[in-house]
Amino acid sequence: MKKMFHIGQLSFKYKKDVIAHFKNILNSYKFKETLNTEDFVDVLNLLKIHPNAKEKIGAGIEKVIVKETRYKTKCFSVIRVDSSCEIFSYMKCINGSLSPLTKFSKTCRDVIADDLRLVKLSFFKGNSKKGKVKCQETGELSLWVELNVDHRQPNTFSVIVDRFIELHKIDLLSIEYIETMDNVYSFKNDSLSEKFRKYHKEKANLRIVRKDKNLGRSHLARNKRQKKDLTIQ
Repeated sequence: MKKMFHIGQLSFKYKKDVIAHFKNILNSYKFKETLNTEDFVDVLNLLKIHPNAKEKIGAGIEKVIVKETRYKTKCFSVIRVDSSCEIFSYMKCINGSLSPLTKFSKTCRDVIADDLRLVKLSFFKGNSKKGKVKCQETGELSLWVELNVDHRQPNTFSVIVDRFIELHKIDLLSIEYIETMDNVYSFKNDSLSEKFRKYHKEKANLRIVRKDKNLGRSHLARNKRQKKDLTIQ
């Protein structure tokens, strides 16, 4: 029999149901709003299974508010009885700590986030008509929020990360990080960030594609760079 997920008095059959419950709580509040009593109890019980629960709870929790992250998204923030505060990720509570590879890969993605955003901005600047551009795979006119910067096969982002690790003989267990918030890190060694940015710039063939499309890309699985590929300048 499949194990149930128990958080306080709540029981869930699947992890996706746990995620949906706390995502719904988070999204039901505006920035800086305080959770009501029922939601506070649920979120506090969730916080108790955080890998660093003792440090997060500290002297005790007075209330929980919804705060804006540096990525302009929402997150929970605890206000302790001593007036100190700290944000935390409900996903880290549910999933636990990241594996060494996931942690490294996620940090690498944050390293090149601004580069990808500039690629998207440049594409919109050169191709936008009434705030829309054509998806490079479907040709469908789409808004900014409907599109992602996608790595064309075979050099997907995960492949680029794997090759970078192999090329530089990186020991994932020895990498030092600075945690800016739950499961959001930067490399302590700035030169590592610059090495990855440079390597990614050389290897990535990028496309602007719709988020809601899960298209087969076998016809794109060629190493040679194509004319319509986007690159980081």
